[in-house]
Amino acid sequence: MKEGRQGFSLMEALVGIAIITLALGLSAGTFGLLGQKTEISEAAEEILGTLRLAQNKTLASEGQSSFGVNFSANQFTLFKGIAFNSTDSQNEIHNLSSKILISEINLNNQTFAVFERLNGATQNPGYLKLQVKDSAESLTIFIDASGTATLSSSQANDETRLKDSRHVHALFSQNTKGAISLTLYFPASAYTKTINYQDFLNAGKTEFFWEGEISVNGRIQKLKIHSHSLSDSATLFCFHRDRRRNSEALNTSLDGQNLINYASGGEISTGSSAWAGEPQIQ
Repeated sequence: MKEGRQGFSLMEALVGIAIITLALGLSAGTFGLLGQKTEISEAAEEILGTLRLAQNKTLASEGQSSFGVNFSANQFTLFKGIAFNSTDSQNEIHNLSSKILISEINLNNQTFAVFERLNGATQNPGYLKLQVKDSAESLTIFIDASGTATLSSSQANDETRLKDSRHVHALFSQNTKGAISLTLYFPASAYTKTINYQDFLNAGKTEFFWEGEISVNGRIQKLKIHSHSLSDSATLFCFHRDRRRNSEALNTSLDGQNLINYASGGEISTGSSAWAGEPQIQ
């Protein structure tokens, strides 16, 4: 009787080794990405916690002083006072992980946010962008004029994602309380819709809200634009443009300052105004 074959051939062994190597490589990549997400999330939570601590210390009138948080690429610092002093011995310095950096700081032309004693508001609204070094993985922290800090994220790889841009934040680092005209220009049809900005501000000029439908070339475009925060120094605008209800390219400007632009397919680009911040998809 013929005996069964024993052991593995060289080819079978090589195939097995290749499969194991591939599986280990895929696992390492997965764990690497998870590690990046964990590190950047922990950094963001620490920053948010420090911002809330500074605001709470201010509201409690600790030392009869305001408190704030200053930011640089590799660290953030809790400080006492109405402006950051790098030599103050009371500063509490927090160093970021060597893998994380703050790649963008847009706080009304300052590197810090300081809170007001009466209401916890800030004159330094804006955003911070945290980035994993050598990666597209990022998180954005928004600070509005009321002093509220919130978190938004962008995925490491969005090459295959449909960029619909239904809800976008864009910071405009200027006082808009006296603005006159919000202009919606549809370049493909050379059609302009002008909105009286003052008509859609609330009585205290702390909120802007406009929503409407516009017929462009026989097609209805449905849009909503409002403020997430509005202060004497900056306005964080929210743009709502659903691709299912909008087919035209759109350029949006306030008193001639270009805020944000949309391609017909929904892709967004930063406005040409020097005070227009980079749009953040929500």
